Amino acid sequence: MGTKELRRAARIILVGAPGVGKGTQAERMMKRFPQLSAVSSGDLLRGNVNNRTALGVKAESIMKAGNLVPDDMILKLILNELKSKRWVPSQTSVSDALPTQPSDDPSASFILDGFPRTARQAARLDALIPVNLVVNLLTPVDIILSRIASRWVHAPSGRVYNTDFNAPRVWGKDDVTGEPLTKRQDDDEETWKQRLRKFDETSKPLLEQYERKGILWTVKGNSSDEISPQLFQEFERRFA
Repeated sequence: MGTKELRRAARIILVGAPGVGKGTQAERMMKRFPQLSAVSSGDLLRGNVNNRTALGVKAESIMKAGNLVPDDMILKLILNELKSKRWVPSQTSVSDALPTQPSDDPSASFILDGFPRTARQAARLDALIPVNLVVNLLTPVDIILSRIASRWVHAPSGRVYNTDFNAPRVWGKDDVTGEPLTKRQDDDEETWKQRLRKFDETSKPLLEQYERKGILWTVKGNSSDEISPQLFQEFERRFA
């Protein structure tokens, strides 16, 4: 499948339950639309901690104390990243009273990963950088649970296999190293049911907020392969 050019900047959030395949969709979107970049709050946080930036040192001490990194700190990380790419004005600050005017250049398009997760975080983000599409990825819970039951990982590399649709060439062995595959500690059904319930509770007000703004679009499918063509089509209609 070929690539497509965007005609204006897309600022997207993918919302979906754990195990729904947000990472897969983000990767496919970036291959299909090369002007799209991923901005991951988790990666930015890890990068700042590893590079011992002022924000990273502060965040590390908060996490070591067993606390969650405050929303304002995550917003600063995201904002610093967007400013470094010149996608928002360099003088933009988290304390600004009005949203910034982000670049409408197609190369300033991004998928925001890992933030916001709550309606409060979304309101803080909207006050700073207006997103223009929120995609709600829906896959039935029983499909997600069966997907997790079939998931095996090569812990040292992070490679993930699934015996249903991405099986290793040799059962139980990593394709590259031949080392044994293992299950993630938290990949048991009860843990996952709890995570999915928690997601439902926090995502409902988040999705309602974006629906009121008129930028929510929902796509349903039992697999990433069912969802991707629908997502590409809608995205092209809006931005390409």
